[in-house]
Amino acid sequence: MSHRYLPRTMEPALRRGATEFPVIVLTGPRQTGKSTLLKHLFPNRSFVDLENITQRSMARKDPFLFLENLGPGGGIIDEIQYVPELLSAIKEDVDRFRDKPGRYILTGSQVFPLMQGLSQSLAGRAALYELLGLSLKELGSLKPMTVTDAFRQIQRGFYPDPAVHHVSPSRYYAGYVATYLEKDVRQVQNVQDLSLFQSFLELMAARVGSPLNLNEVARLVGVSFMTARRWISILETTRILYLVRPYSKNITRRVVKSPKPYFTDTGLLAHLLKYPDGPTLQNGPMAGALFENLMVTEVLKAKFNTEALFNLYFYRDSNNNEIDLVIETARQTLLVEFKMGKTLRTEFAEVFSRWHGPEVGRQGFVVSFSEQKTALSRQCRSIPWWDFLSNLNHLLKSEVPTPLEH
Repeated sequence: MSHRYLPRTMEPALRRGATEFPVIVLTGPRQTGKSTLLKHLFPNRSFVDLENITQRSMARKDPFLFLENLGPGGGIIDEIQYVPELLSAIKEDVDRFRDKPGRYILTGSQVFPLMQGLSQSLAGRAALYELLGLSLKELGSLKPMTVTDAFRQIQRGFYPDPAVHHVSPSRYYAGYVATYLEKDVRQVQNVQDLSLFQSFLELMAARVGSPLNLNEVARLVGVSFMTARRWISILETTRILYLVRPYSKNITRRVVKSPKPYFTDTGLLAHLLKYPDGPTLQNGPMAGALFENLMVTEVLKAKFNTEALFNLYFYRDSNNNEIDLVIETARQTLLVEFKMGKTLRTEFAEVFSRWHGPEVGRQGFVVSFSEQKTALSRQCRSIPWWDFLSNLNHLLKSEVPTPLEH
């Protein structure tokens, strides 16, 4: 198997953080390349993996001796969530060496519990980053491509092993799910029936990009609403799912409150939906939802990788007026509709006229496989999907173009 390192967009942010804070924390799902990235950036640091039972036992038995054994310069501690009590010892150590930034570099694959531990033990001492799978930009794939090639990439996914090292997606994701269920799910919460949880996971896959009716999902799986809510929290905590909340600022109470779930990796999503290859996925009933999932997660990667200051929402009111994605900064609001096809229609722009949010700094886009860049109305213009992702930062900083002025 060929193993090669692809530069990650997050590298400058991590280097900068290591010069400013005594502790760097890198979270994200399993196998997104956290350890590989940190070993590449900090090759001279000691490295320990707390998934190793021996290392875990040593850290629990004598936390201060464990830290001392890393060496005078600290080190990289992988999967810190296995020994959360180590955070208190790290706090005491960095308080003795406050003039030494980048002393400890921690990773964890469970976001919320780790953040809670940081707020209790390392508030003001740690910089937090989150790494998802490889982005299209990192893969060198932000360029015009056929629909078929795009869906091959969607089915392959963005974890380094299937995306770069040519591991079979079907074998990889089958193993990934088994490992995830046995390690992460049982650690976050003692789920007794893992087969029921896997059924829940598969039902969530069938509902990507749609407002979540958790009562319905709970009924179909055969668990209580409270159990389903706990399980959603597990999927968020381990960053398998990302929930996009409805836009609510200055909007009437008619706005629907259910979030929309997206999987942070499209390959895992395609695996759970039982799609064996890209062409089958492209021609299946979930094709549009997977394209939307791809776009939302690529925007999310741009946010995490560059520490960009924007928030993601969707818009939907009780009259079923819906806009797929709302990207909001302090000065700009991008309204985005995703269309899987290549044919543009003026009616695609109609939904933007039903927007009831702020007008200042508003831009509307229909993002699709069409290669045309054209104004569809005074409210929106079309843009190819790869062009939208390539120019996202520019679009968020640009002045509202002429077709959108009022």
